[in-house]
Amino acid sequence: MTAAPRRHDPPDRARIEEFDFRLPEALIALRPAVPRDQARLLHVGRVLEDRSVLDLPQLLRPGDLLVVNDTRVMPVFLVGRRGRASVTVTLHARERPDTWRAFARPARRLRLGDRISFVAGVEAEVAGKEGGEVVLRFGLAGAALMEWLERHGAMPLPPYIRRAPDARDRGDYQTLFAQRPGAIAAPTAGLHFTPRLVEALERRGVGRVALTLHVGAGTFLPIRASDLGRHRMNPEWGTLGSDAARAINETRARGGRVVAVGSTSLRLIETAADANGLLHPFEGETSLFIAPGYRFKVVDVLLTNFHLPRSTLFVLVCAFAGVEHMRRAYAHAIERGYRFYSYGDCCLIERGLG
Repeated sequence: MTAAPRRHDPPDRARIEEFDFRLPEALIALRPAVPRDQARLLHVGRVLEDRSVLDLPQLLRPGDLLVVNDTRVMPVFLVGRRGRASVTVTLHARERPDTWRAFARPARRLRLGDRISFVAGVEAEVAGKEGGEVVLRFGLAGAALMEWLERHGAMPLPPYIRRAPDARDRGDYQTLFAQRPGAIAAPTAGLHFTPRLVEALERRGVGRVALTLHVGAGTFLPIRASDLGRHRMNPEWGTLGSDAARAINETRARGGRVVAVGSTSLRLIETAADANGLLHPFEGETSLFIAPGYRFKVVDVLLTNFHLPRSTLFVLVCAFAGVEHMRRAYAHAIERGYRFYSYGDCCLIERGLG
């Protein structure tokens, strides 16, 4: 596969303060809707419509193409002990077969050379440390370490879900499309899909292809630069195959719409597109940061959850539909009691509304 051209439009010199809002803590979803396709959906077009995820087939058109992310979340949240003290770690980047970078709590009490004991007699040595991040060298490596994580790790829920992950999250925090292990956070727009919704979309004549973008540590990191032009995204690895690229190009050529299921799908599609909007097979890392001023080349419609204030994801949806339009949509969602973030409700956004 060949990588697409990497030149992208720089963001406007907006300030992060423009992307702030107040969210009542009661609106942060701690569990998903049951069944998943019963979540609410805000249709963000020229007008705002309160709908349900089950209405998605009626909101799309025959000939539209859904692009989903088939990454699989790895159970990389661990609870261990350092002496008598409990330590929690979230592995987020593998450096060697036996070594991972991780977020740790409480990191300030860990020292180089400390050993953390986990279940089944597995230990890890603190081989590096920087702020709240540590480098852990395990007593297992490669496939043996991954097999141990699958058996004993838990889902790495985002920090705003203020509870410990449990067995139910093993299914709840994985999409219907999950195939390729590598993510440390779910592509949450995909969490709303069920077999009956997929069948209804197929009957409607809506196509579907998959790409892979392994969601990484940047999901947990806020924008710290006041000037958006100075923000840099953490790179994430992805791949878009030749069949998917061809299907997207053919959909656009015949006048169908490209519907990105989640910001991860959108970012990889836009990374793989050339200046004329033609998609090419892609494999590699992307650090594309989409902010107001970005000129979208491919994606027409975006299905996505409601995102955190001051986050790269809220900035992205503002770039997609217009800042004022998305501020009105979020104000509407808060007033109507929509559930926010990973396990919350979603919105279907038309491009270029403001």
